[in-house]
Amino acid sequence: MSASDANSSTKSQASTGGIGIANLPNQLHKIVTKKGTNFSLMVVGESGTGKTTFINTLLTTELIEPLDDANRRKKQLDKTVDINIHKAELEEKMFNVKLNVVDTPGFGDYVDNNDCWLPVVDFIENQYEQYLRQEQQPVRKGVVDMRVHACLYFIRPNGHTLKPLDVRAMKAIGARVNLIPVIAKADTLSPAALRQFKKRVMDVIDAQSIRIYQPPVDTEDEHSLQRNKDIISAMPFAIIGSDKEVRTEDGRLVKGRLYPWGVAEVENDQHCDFKKLRSLLIRTHMLDLISTTEEIHYDKYRITQMKTRKFGEPKLKKADNKKFREEEDSLRSRFTEKVKLEENRFRQWEQRLIAERDRLNKDLEQEHNLVKQLESEIEAIANSGSPNGKFFRK
Repeated sequence: MSASDANSSTKSQASTGGIGIANLPNQLHKIVTKKGTNFSLMVVGESGTGKTTFINTLLTTELIEPLDDANRRKKQLDKTVDINIHKAELEEKMFNVKLNVVDTPGFGDYVDNNDCWLPVVDFIENQYEQYLRQEQQPVRKGVVDMRVHACLYFIRPNGHTLKPLDVRAMKAIGARVNLIPVIAKADTLSPAALRQFKKRVMDVIDAQSIRIYQPPVDTEDEHSLQRNKDIISAMPFAIIGSDKEVRTEDGRLVKGRLYPWGVAEVENDQHCDFKKLRSLLIRTHMLDLISTTEEIHYDKYRITQMKTRKFGEPKLKKADNKKFREEEDSLRSRFTEKVKLEENRFRQWEQRLIAERDRLNKDLEQEHNLVKQLESEIEAIANSGSPNGKFFRK
């Protein structure tokens, strides 16, 4: 076959639909649909900012049971930041998503909140470490992926700006995971105050070089480009959480909160950014969040660890975890007190032994003197009754 015949054959195949390379996306779609995916979402913020309500509203189910006031106050007495993982499987149009929601009760709830974000950072890095160790195994079947793909940081709507705790925590978390700032309970601020608060928050984020998630905007699709610009302009997302349905003045039944002046609707873009945030997390950018975690955050962690330790060597445990440090200090103080008590008991026992030894030595000395006295008396009696003694006396 000549070159001209080959070119004409190739052109004829191209004109009739090609050799089938264009079907690769369909094959990939079938594989992904059959396999499903994992998605881990972390929520961080002070108690009372509506994290539980938001998650239940986002998933339209009660995944996390709300705490009553008594249990919340009881938790605050522990003075520790806990990590609670809630798992669920979502199915829509034959596609399964294994969802992991990571809650952080106790964050920022105390007078001394120094290093309260360390348990959060440690959890994120531990998931990277577990995945890295699984990748290094000879058999990698059934790999468990709990890497956090997005972290929602709930900001209390104080109307001013970010607190120092927020700045330090967001800096530490944003360097390790896709951080998405969220203004909680946006219905407590007026529209003008909310716009001003958003601007102040973004100014602090820019000034402090806090890394937050930015949706990609380099797309040829005009609709997607405009949608991503709208999402970026809405940051930080102002949300309203409510899993209860209320009736509006025009008779509609919507999820929202009923006030004397009207209804604050959850899924109304004029009232809050809930729909934009839900679209970002689920509808439009879930895959980008997963790929960004894989290609940027996890890869950065993997490169750092591979440079600083040998293959298969375990990661050195940090000793600066506040919770563990407090437990270690408590154990050390208890051990020191017990050692002091044992030392005091030993000294008392030693003093009693010394006193008993002195008493026994004194008694022994007295007995020894008595024996000597008796020996001398016996010797005297023996001398007085001997014949020699009588001869000399005559």
